[in-house]
Amino acid sequence: MKFHAIGLMSGTSLDGLDICFARFEKQDSWSFEIVKAETVPYPKDWEDQLRNCIDFSAAELLELHSEYGFYLGKSVKNFIEKHQIENIDLIASHGHTVFHQPQKKFTLQIGDGRAIKLATDLPVIYDFRCQDVLMGGNGAPLVPIGDELLFSQYDACLNLGGFSNISLKINDTRIAFDIAPVNIVLNKLVQKFNKNFDENGDLARKGKINDDLLLQLNSLPFYQQSHPKSLGIEWCNEKVFPLFETLETVDIMATFTEHAAQQISKVFNENQLKNVLFTGGGTYNQFLIEKIKAKTNTQIIIPENEIIEYKEALIFAFMGVLRLNNEINVLSSATGSSHDHSSGVIA
Repeated sequence: MKFHAIGLMSGTSLDGLDICFARFEKQDSWSFEIVKAETVPYPKDWEDQLRNCIDFSAAELLELHSEYGFYLGKSVKNFIEKHQIENIDLIASHGHTVFHQPQKKFTLQIGDGRAIKLATDLPVIYDFRCQDVLMGGNGAPLVPIGDELLFSQYDACLNLGGFSNISLKINDTRIAFDIAPVNIVLNKLVQKFNKNFDENGDLARKGKINDDLLLQLNSLPFYQQSHPKSLGIEWCNEKVFPLFETLETVDIMATFTEHAAQQISKVFNENQLKNVLFTGGGTYNQFLIEKIKAKTNTQIIIPENEIIEYKEALIFAFMGVLRLNNEINVLSSATGSSHDHSSGVIA
């Protein structure tokens, strides 16, 4: 069995749209090859809309849902033409998360898959999270199915994106959960210096750790909860950002980096992980990586840039392939839903 699929991922850190065209093959087990991948930076108006749409009216949000679907479709069409790609079985789109409140039984990823289909004339699979939330799950994290079937040679896989999340096996069962916010906080703070991100963590490195803030962050109840558990921007707005009001920005960044490193290494140490694959934009934050390395004996494996940057888009493409074959693509042990299932709406 061979499949060619395009995966689309737009993360909470808003650094652009990740597009990954990959080949998947199943013999005894699944294998993959990333054929072409790139990140399309958002134009300023799109970045602003996606950043602020949590405050849109219902009518504005519905309009954006359609518009963004056509934007995704146009972006994929340009990608296909640019790289002269043929023989595409499907496009799998994560969409862009606006709301994520699984405890209230809803999550929303905008970007109507039907608009993508109209723009590309290809089968599209989208809306991977809602079904799981309706089944009592967190609707996240979803990538553990890819970790299980494509990256099983590692003890665990850690993604350092807007949030840090981990997927690992305990007693032959794959579990996964969000650990702590990372880039969603650091990228917002660094905007005060007219930057989109803190390259290598160089600005944070100049700050001083504020012990009071560190204690407040580490004391947030989320860190005492057992898995499965997930985080959203709403949680940061309510619990994290209000703690920062009176401090110097570089000191907040230094303290928050220390906080993230402590929470991540704590998970490594508690689970006695021998090696962990690191991916996501935060992998380039040398200051954060140094801090994690100093707190654990776990071997940190940093792969080639293609895997660092496109693993999530790759796995959404893979989830689309599994959905097309009606195979399980969401693990209840990771999300907390009532059972494993095959999720995604087919357009």
